[in-house]
Amino acid sequence: MENYQINIIADKEIHHFKVIEYLHHNGQSCKVKVFQQGKFVAAFEPDPNNFLHICQNPAGLNEELLHLLADKIEAHHPYGIYKDLSEEI
Repeated sequence: MENYQINIIADKEIHHFKVIEYLHHNGQSCKVKVFQQGKFVAAFEPDPNNFLHICQNPAGLNEELLHLLADKIEAHHPYGIYKDLSEEI
């Protein structure tokens, strides 16, 4: 499991997120979970081309913020996010 911080400026407001990635994906939960102020706010799942898609949005974050968040997470992994550790290069 890897975790790191991501900050995003949207609508003149700074959003601080903690991102947790799970190395082994079991197909029953999302690969990447995002927390804000200790609360679970969103989750993402990589597609076969390693682009992230919204898997869960329990906090009801607006779609623009979620796309910015996905872009930042993808940028954190220049070689892509793999669904399972066994798929990594």
